[in-house]
Amino acid sequence: MRRIASGLLVLVALVATGCGPDPDVEPLPAPKIAGPAGQVHTRAYDAALSEPREDSVYPDVGDPGVDALHYDLRIGWDPERSELGASETVLFRATRTADHVQLDLARPLDVRAVWLDGHEVSFVHDAKDLVVEAPVKADTRHLLQLSYRGTPEPVKAPTDRSDFNTTGWTTTTDGSVWTMQEPFGAYSWYAVNDQPSDKAFYDISLYSPPGMVGVANGRMVSQRQDPRSGGRTWTHWRLEAPAASYLVTVAIGNFVRTTDTGPHGLPITYWTQGDGDSALQARVRYTPKAIAYLEKKLGRYPFPTLSVLVVPSNSAMETQSTITLGDTPFALTHDVIVHELAHQWYGDTVTPDDWSDVWMSEGMALYLAEGNWTADHGPQSLDQILQRWNGEAPFMRSTWGPPARYHRGSFGEGNVYYIPALMWDLVRQRVGDDEFWRLARRWLTTHRFTSQDRDTVAAWWSRRTGHDLRPLFHEWLVGRDQPTWTAE
Repeated sequence: MRRIASGLLVLVALVATGCGPDPDVEPLPAPKIAGPAGQVHTRAYDAALSEPREDSVYPDVGDPGVDALHYDLRIGWDPERSELGASETVLFRATRTADHVQLDLARPLDVRAVWLDGHEVSFVHDAKDLVVEAPVKADTRHLLQLSYRGTPEPVKAPTDRSDFNTTGWTTTTDGSVWTMQEPFGAYSWYAVNDQPSDKAFYDISLYSPPGMVGVANGRMVSQRQDPRSGGRTWTHWRLEAPAASYLVTVAIGNFVRTTDTGPHGLPITYWTQGDGDSALQARVRYTPKAIAYLEKKLGRYPFPTLSVLVVPSNSAMETQSTITLGDTPFALTHDVIVHELAHQWYGDTVTPDDWSDVWMSEGMALYLAEGNWTADHGPQSLDQILQRWNGEAPFMRSTWGPPARYHRGSFGEGNVYYIPALMWDLVRQRVGDDEFWRLARRWLTTHRFTSQDRDTVAAWWSRRTGHDLRPLFHEWLVGRDQPTWTAE
């Protein structure tokens, strides 16, 4: 987030029919991929196997007992009633033996029925916790299906930033919808293990009212109109690499679609609201140049497609392979576009497994965008930019805490951006420019599509460089006193 100054057919969820967002549904028969004891044995989504953990900063969100592998979401939206109707199928691995399964789901959404491996089961939906009362054994795989409806509400964000104070599902005055959900808030619109250590594949189908279109992450698999419903449109989207829940996006509105081509023939799509404003188009069309710049530093863009989605927000978000930008002059500047695209490598390809390590994403993205890119495209040198940040760093540490031990209610403040960016530059100085960027690329390929922690980062860089960098990481990330950055 910006600092402001191929799912299997057998996994398809219960399909909504008719004009309403969520008509009556019937339970599905037992899934065909279930074995004799109900054990789901498909390996199609093994790339999403994770080791979920309880978050050290926000332990009330997420559950380490669930390792989600694939979400199939069917979502209908009625803007006149501000009502969402949905059916969902989750393929998951139970990480431990338990008498229940728990996911995050906001209480304004009313769960109508739940099935586990084709059998209807009882559940308790209290506050934000959906507790499915059915036993599971450690390291077994299951299909959880549910249907729900209601009026989604955004979730209060644990931050004192000026550009956002809620996360999750946001409905505008004209009935259109957009989402941004860092550090959590995906549970405002679907049942999810809403913690970044648990990555999963996604298929998302959006049933939009006439005149609107639904946009989500990844590749648009299909788009069709339903002649029975007066022009409603189904759009089916697929994320073909595992993603953390905070990196998922959906939007429903009057979007104009424009296509472009990036390096190596990369297909790029711009989704903008209104009549395709030429000034807006000019700003987002910087994307191919931004990708080309970042590829020189970090290697080939990591996903098969790229989209830029512009929504009426004051912020911006690195949602995976479909970045979400607020429709403001600041959020649409070139350095913000570079910043959010840099996250496709640092943050999306490799993700922090705990919110104490959000610096892993933000520090490198800031170092690349507002540091290196700005120096390469403006009057100031990188040393001049870093010297300014160095002067501001003591205030940030004293106000919001060290980057890896920040105050719980001050998520996403400058301390997790500027201080680790200075630290990364000291690492670069120690090992040399060429070696630093070689290792920055190697880290991504070695840990592709995983979630990692700061101990692993420090140990890996120490081993690869031959320098014990662990004291430097500790001093800059968790130390009480602000270290000093010095130029070469």
